[in-house]
Amino acid sequence: MVDDPTRLPHASAGDGGLHRVLDRRCRRRAADTPLPLVLAALPPAGGCLLPLPQPRRRPGSGVRPRDRGLVHGQPPPLVRGRVPAALRRGDRRARRGPGDPADHPDRRLPGGGRDDRDGRRGRLRTPRGRVDPRFPAGTRECGMTFVEGKAVITGVGQSAVGRKLGRGGVDLAIDAALEAIEHAGLDASDIDGVASYPGPVPAEGGFVGATTHDVRDALGLRTTWVISGSETPGQAGTLMDAAASIATGRATHVLCFRSVFESTAQAAGRAQALTQVARRASGHLEFRMPFGAASPANWIALYAQRYMHEFGLTREQLGQIPLNGRRNAARNPKAIYTAPMTLEDYLSARLISYPFGLYDCDVPCDGATAVILSRRDAAKNSGRPAIAIEAAGSGLYQRHSWDQRADLTTMAAHDAGHHMWEQTRLTPSDVDFAELYDGFSYLCAQWIEALGFCKHGEVGPFLEDTAHYAPDGELPINTHGGQLSAGRLHGYGFLHEACVQLWGEAGERQIRKDVEIAAVGIGGGPEAGCLLLRREN
Repeated sequence: MVDDPTRLPHASAGDGGLHRVLDRRCRRRAADTPLPLVLAALPPAGGCLLPLPQPRRRPGSGVRPRDRGLVHGQPPPLVRGRVPAALRRGDRRARRGPGDPADHPDRRLPGGGRDDRDGRRGRLRTPRGRVDPRFPAGTRECGMTFVEGKAVITGVGQSAVGRKLGRGGVDLAIDAALEAIEHAGLDASDIDGVASYPGPVPAEGGFVGATTHDVRDALGLRTTWVISGSETPGQAGTLMDAAASIATGRATHVLCFRSVFESTAQAAGRAQALTQVARRASGHLEFRMPFGAASPANWIALYAQRYMHEFGLTREQLGQIPLNGRRNAARNPKAIYTAPMTLEDYLSARLISYPFGLYDCDVPCDGATAVILSRRDAAKNSGRPAIAIEAAGSGLYQRHSWDQRADLTTMAAHDAGHHMWEQTRLTPSDVDFAELYDGFSYLCAQWIEALGFCKHGEVGPFLEDTAHYAPDGELPINTHGGQLSAGRLHGYGFLHEACVQLWGEAGERQIRKDVEIAAVGIGGGPEAGCLLLRREN
């Protein structure tokens, strides 16, 4: 029996914060009915967790075997072909089953590939041994692109990027927008559409630098179409919507942008935090905050641990992602971190949430990025070829949840990747370089696998061969340094880098070989979207 009803079992005197986690208001509001004593589900020191008790099922009760072992008897998420068990093995294709013929074709997970298919028109490549053979060539010819090629990328722009610039998000967004408009050979008066992410959502710390209407009003634009939002396939979702708006005649030239000033805002917020009153957790945080899982760093670290357990990924292998980014950032004049870093530096940095150390987490910064999408026949002659969106992946085949995915060694990136490759005859072996979201190092590892650059479960050996994805390698990755070193521009920085590389405008960090095809993967957890970009001749 516990003498103090406010003290949890096994809690020390220094754990006073735990006593109030269930209801912090009980001391202030006498009208509230106090909660009964809740025993913490903590194992004793040196012990292990007891197995989850399973309800007894009567024979012939009609309960399917795969429904057993679930809390409250809740059915699992609908996954076509019963893939959960197969996703952890090498025979997934054989175990997937025929699927439901009533499914929309864009939602079918791909099956086997073809070995006799051309990489692209006019060039035949030898197959790469690392590429996942499960990704087939689609049914569309190269050139029959996303939204039938009616929308192309014609210009990009980026503001100053740095730490504690002391500038507002709207100011930065205007700089990026004006540079992108000029880069596309346009005037502000030509812009009739604006798209941004995430829109006017309740967020703090400089996460929303500027909204669609902030930029539209500041530039004095006359628009026929605008959009913003966060319920999209990652940060590139509104850009996909912008391409669709052009294809359907709603707009001619659309300004798409993302602006943040997290470094400046967070520096000011630290002082404010000393006087703020703690608020009660709500939504999904009600289930995470009691266990101290307040950040995506905690949630994604659990994914990484599961992958390590299943496939033997090590911290030394994972560390090659931030090391590669740091080497590439040394040639990027806008990068935040450019000093050389060794594997010893990486491993000795303080832990944030195992297996993530300090350098596994991207760096907050101030900056904005803008991209111009234009109707093909209205694009101005800027002296550079247009960039077509060959395919766009927006698939999400399971619950929009951080912890309810059927196979926790995959993420929504895998769904988006499958969806993208179904739209084109190109294959992973045709990609010249990749810009992959690395808000945390493990997210980049997931994108490498999700886009078919290695087989499921084999990202560890892939990362060991650092020459393969170096700037002069077969598949350069994150040539600007990624968010781990170049700064968290929240997705759009990868799209900007892909475009300047395709145009040959990356300066000292320009990839040495001629590049035509780029893969861009943006997002993490249940939020993911990807683009296959093709430089036109």
